[in-house]
Amino acid sequence: MPSFAPIAVVGRACVLPGALSPEALWEAVVAGRSLIGEAPPGRWRRDDRDSLCAPDGDATDRTWSARGGYVQGFEGVWDPRGFALPAESLGGLDPVALWVLHTARQALRDAGDTRDGAVDRHRVTAVFGNLGYPSAGMTRFAEGLAFGEPGGDPRNRFMSGGTATILQAALGLAPDVFCLDTACASSLYAIKLACDRLQDGDADVALAGAVACSDDLFIHVGFSALQALSKTGQSRPFHADADGLVPGEGAGFVVLKRLEDARRDGDRIHGVIRGVGLSNDGRGRGFLAPAEEGQRRALSSAYVQAGLKPSDVGFLECHATGTSVGDATEIRSTSAVFAGVDEVAVGSLKSNLGHLVTAAGVAGLIKVLEAMKHGQRPPTVGVEVANPALVDSPFRVVRSAEPWPDHRPRVAGISAFGFGGNNAHLVLSQDADLPGLDVADHAAPRAPRSAPLAVVGLGAVVGGAADSRQLAAATSLVQGDGGARTDSFDLDLAGLRFPPTDLRDSLPQQLVLLKAAQEASQEVGALDRDRTGLFVGLEPDVEVARYGTRWRLSTRLRERGLEPSEHAGWASQAADSVVPALTSAAVVGCMPNIPTNRLNSALDLGGPGVTVSEGEASGGRALQLAVRALRSGELDAAVVGAVDLSCCEAHVAALCALEGRPSAPGDAAVVLILKRLPDAQRAGDRVLALIDDGPATAPASFDHRLGRSWAAGELRDVAALVLALDAAPAGTAAEVGFRAAPSLRLTAVDSAPRPPAPVPTR
Repeated sequence: MPSFAPIAVVGRACVLPGALSPEALWEAVVAGRSLIGEAPPGRWRRDDRDSLCAPDGDATDRTWSARGGYVQGFEGVWDPRGFALPAESLGGLDPVALWVLHTARQALRDAGDTRDGAVDRHRVTAVFGNLGYPSAGMTRFAEGLAFGEPGGDPRNRFMSGGTATILQAALGLAPDVFCLDTACASSLYAIKLACDRLQDGDADVALAGAVACSDDLFIHVGFSALQALSKTGQSRPFHADADGLVPGEGAGFVVLKRLEDARRDGDRIHGVIRGVGLSNDGRGRGFLAPAEEGQRRALSSAYVQAGLKPSDVGFLECHATGTSVGDATEIRSTSAVFAGVDEVAVGSLKSNLGHLVTAAGVAGLIKVLEAMKHGQRPPTVGVEVANPALVDSPFRVVRSAEPWPDHRPRVAGISAFGFGGNNAHLVLSQDADLPGLDVADHAAPRAPRSAPLAVVGLGAVVGGAADSRQLAAATSLVQGDGGARTDSFDLDLAGLRFPPTDLRDSLPQQLVLLKAAQEASQEVGALDRDRTGLFVGLEPDVEVARYGTRWRLSTRLRERGLEPSEHAGWASQAADSVVPALTSAAVVGCMPNIPTNRLNSALDLGGPGVTVSEGEASGGRALQLAVRALRSGELDAAVVGAVDLSCCEAHVAALCALEGRPSAPGDAAVVLILKRLPDAQRAGDRVLALIDDGPATAPASFDHRLGRSWAAGELRDVAALVLALDAAPAGTAAEVGFRAAPSLRLTAVDSAPRPPAPVPTR
């Protein structure tokens, strides 16, 4: 029997390379056209002689190819009028925000909503993937500071959570819009979390999708450093001679409703989501080496949820990026799930558009929706010689458009596997009662059980407080200094299994979160590998933009009449003073989804892991997602973290530009481990405090003592209260309010004798 209440797709829209609508995308795909081309002139803001190298040349600070999937002509469809924000206020915003606003609005219109308000927007939520590498706007802002030429819109520093805030305000949505980053799996993760909101009855309509619009120079140089970029500039999924991926950009959104609501309202139903399976590779062979076992678990989970068999699938949209090793791994893992099935038709949109990273999954979903509508299985471009792994597999690559039989309802699977080990698989069908599925019994919203959860582990590095004990002492003070930088901390490398050189090249943001996780997990009993999830709140670190400053230094010198080749020694020293050359380890060490995956790997956890960005609400949102997953029974334990090194100069400068005199910043990294109370008691865990539903209350804040820790602030404050309650008499309670999530109550328990301590005033 299915366990996933079916969700209808009632609207869709996209801004993709060569395709600014689903109809244009279908036209290109069914015709077998490649929409990949050269980078538009001026896109990289760097002289080509500094950017490109020969395929066999040294790719340090360079790339082998300028080819990619590029959005063109957006200016012709973009209309800033009609939003709930003044049109002039949208000027200066990064294309990241503009693509999101346009695509989300178009998706609502496709669903029958208009600017007159056909639905109650306060019952509409939104969750979307957003690639957290620096956007062009963030890079411009940071470079302006570095070169002493302040410029660029400071709002673009907040390209992740800030874009979510702008979307919520511009469309008048419910105040719970957030974005996430699970790399290439992001859009399917977003769709799953949006489905949760609908199935729980917390919203009636949900927007879900993703955007990928990073600084394209960083993407090309980064993938070259990873040895993942195609040296030939060809995106060839399933091809025996595939030599790497070709990056792409774009955005896509779908509008979701509960199936029974969509049928009742007479909506046009493009397709029905029957299940979404998520997993993580855990401690695999490395962040860039996909694990078959993790992929299999995601696929198997999706079909169990859907109550369907792989033999029901008529088309499979694979992740298939065009890397021979990655494609072969996916073929083997999917073959294991589809064992015994013959001639399953497969394809990959990446042959047409390149790899859209965060937006890859939703673009594939829109492609499949169009295929179902037109009754055709679309071709994959350029598979003249198939990957040897396809031999003796259950799959055949569709090489020219063919009819999709309709003697039974059409069913498809869509895979998205992310860098670092994030895996997702979505099962989609036409709007039909499928044989063996009792839709009526499984369509009603299912509110998660309200039950107390136990905090069984806590770790923290906050300002100068190197652990939770020092944090407890800091919060017990009547007054602090209102801001604190984390200058140094000790990280125990034992058991991490990360090469020290890799950690050296990683952002401090990743390392300090590892430190907090080590402390949190010290006294916690064994965590079920596949039933423990990770939820981390953070914002992309603006320090990553230093690479753009390094690479464009030569261009700046030429603008001032200096030829870098004539001052090679000095120019090289100047570049190194900004940031060392980008290495493979540094690319991974900059990925915003990797802090979550480092914890997955360090603790060897295979449950879903997600990085959440919602500005100052990021940590609170991560906690709420964990609470929901535990109460619904999806997970048995959750590791919840948040990190922000808010004392960064560019971050402070952006806040000053927007707010005038912002509160003093404070660095923080916090990790909590949660279980359902009975499970914690059975495991013999020490319970630090209980979490339960609480009355609506104002957000707790220790900003006046610890500084404004931005994405980590809300979870830092929860941790501070948990520490106080751990030393308080049983039954002592504190209510915790959040900026954009329901309030919770924290309660002290009598788990071990300890001297009483008062709960500090907030």
